[in-house]
Amino acid sequence: MSATPSSRPVQASDLSTAGAVRLVARREFVERGRDRSFLVSTAVTLLILVAVTVISTLVGGDDESYDVGLGPDAAAAATTLQAQAAALDVEVSIREVTPEEARTLVQDGDLDAALTAPGQAVVKEELEGTLRALLEQASAGLVGEERLRQAGIDPGQVRAALDVAPLRIEALDPPDEDAERRQGIAFVGTLLLYGQVFGYGFWVALGVVEEKSSRVVEVLLATVPPRALLAGKILGIGLLGLVQLLVLGVIGVAVAVATGAVDLGGEVITPMALVLAWFLLGFAFYATAFAAAAARVSRQEDLQNVTTPMTLVILGSFFAAIWASSSPDEPLARVLAIVPPFSVLVNPPRTAAGDVAAWEVGLAIVLMIAAIVALAGVAAKLYEGAVLRTGAALSWREAWRGRNR
Repeated sequence: MSATPSSRPVQASDLSTAGAVRLVARREFVERGRDRSFLVSTAVTLLILVAVTVISTLVGGDDESYDVGLGPDAAAAATTLQAQAAALDVEVSIREVTPEEARTLVQDGDLDAALTAPGQAVVKEELEGTLRALLEQASAGLVGEERLRQAGIDPGQVRAALDVAPLRIEALDPPDEDAERRQGIAFVGTLLLYGQVFGYGFWVALGVVEEKSSRVVEVLLATVPPRALLAGKILGIGLLGLVQLLVLGVIGVAVAVATGAVDLGGEVITPMALVLAWFLLGFAFYATAFAAAAARVSRQEDLQNVTTPMTLVILGSFFAAIWASSSPDEPLARVLAIVPPFSVLVNPPRTAAGDVAAWEVGLAIVLMIAAIVALAGVAAKLYEGAVLRTGAALSWREAWRGRNR
């Protein structure tokens, strides 16, 4: 009895290229997404991200503020003290106390310092920094007013004469107030981007070697053509990485907004969009390179050797991104933010600084897409020529020639 169509094994000719790619991508997405290591790494990364956000908010999120006591002979300094504090953008809480109360409250930590009289202050250990400057100015004002009285001059008239409007400043190139915050968010995003591109790119390479060493690839190639298998593997794992990055980004931003670390606006959305866009481009490039390199070997022990060039390029790009985030206007930073594959990690923090022309971003994207297309054509041929060959590691030349066999 001849086999019915429903019982016949699926052949490569039964599927279109797009259908084969979708089939492989779905398999990779589902199987890898169920992997325990993926779930554990996602949970651990999420916990670290939330912990860093909360701790940074608790440690560095508070404005500078002081509790200051003023004795009866120094009470007139309250107005001057508040004015100086406002000019320095710090908060000062003033409390009128007697000299005895001042010493007790300072000793107990209820007051940071107390100005008990002109030229006399009480602190627990030492007086330094902004608080020292505030109290010295307040004390100098009290001493100056007393000297004016002794000289027969009304201090009120002197203050009125010196009370002038603040200096009006016209900035020809005002700084972007949100640039520093965007850069900080983009830098955190770059750290995630580095981990995602490297981790998922290596995951593609590991999958290629596992299928090759176990001979599973021979079964798969009976159903789908080599290029569809390569494209589906990259697409499925890439979508999984994108989902993980979206989850990390959304939860991380939600925690940052909830703790008051950031406000949900352009300074948050822009860096996130940059990181996601460059993940897609970066993963497509590096995953293709990793897959082509991994097809040359049949053992996991040899995988590190053949993927070392890509690893070094990613690591170099990461260090370049760190440098470029602090020196975005340097000529080398501008070049690295445009030239692939360095642009994957360098472009997001530099663009987040806000001083990057639109044509630079557009050129970087166009060049990256061109590099991906060129690499994909070469990698597909190398993959075809090497994926079915076992034994010792193949050279690039042997893999290239093997596509014609």
